[in-house]
Amino acid sequence: MTRPNFDALRLRRWALLGSLVLLVFVGACSKPKRWMLDDITGLMPALKFNLTNDSGRVVDASAYRGKVVLLYFGYTHCPDVCPATLAKLGEAIHGLGADAAEVRVLFVTVDPARDTTAVLHRYVRAFGPEFVGLRGGDDALEKLAKRYRVVYTRGKPNVRGNYAVSHSSAVFIFDRHGRARLIATDSDSVGAISHDLRLLLGVG
Repeated sequence: MTRPNFDALRLRRWALLGSLVLLVFVGACSKPKRWMLDDITGLMPALKFNLTNDSGRVVDASAYRGKVVLLYFGYTHCPDVCPATLAKLGEAIHGLGADAAEVRVLFVTVDPARDTTAVLHRYVRAFGPEFVGLRGGDDALEKLAKRYRVVYTRGKPNVRGNYAVSHSSAVFIFDRHGRARLIATDSDSVGAISHDLRLLLGVG
């Protein structure tokens, strides 16, 4: 009976192990880059609405197909959270250079009584040409907020008629086909937002 060549067997085992390590390494390198924001693909509905923009025109989601869209609910009288969030989004978008033109931020007011078309227009344009204000009646707003599980409440007016509005602060991000892909929160950095926008745009 022929005795097995243990040296040859060991060499074969080492060769096999090396091949497996190489396959794992190549497989890891071929995986797409991970999102830095929270991935909500398949968890939220596609972009859908019918509202009036800050130029006074009735628009729906189809007007923004082909663009990466960031959807945010807020109001112009917001003292801190809304302007801080929009400024952060503006910084992230402007960091894209020429590709910023492929992104739109849709700012949906949860205070349409005070946020007229003219007020919205002045407000959003201060953050950049990529920002669009949207408003609608209470029924349309409630329907849209429910679609994306956004909560908002309006406080009681004071003697001067002023009131505060509390609202969710998440930013929903949709790809060029209108599919919900990511969600950004207050804790996410400008760099993280810009990084993931580049991935959605296919430029990074």
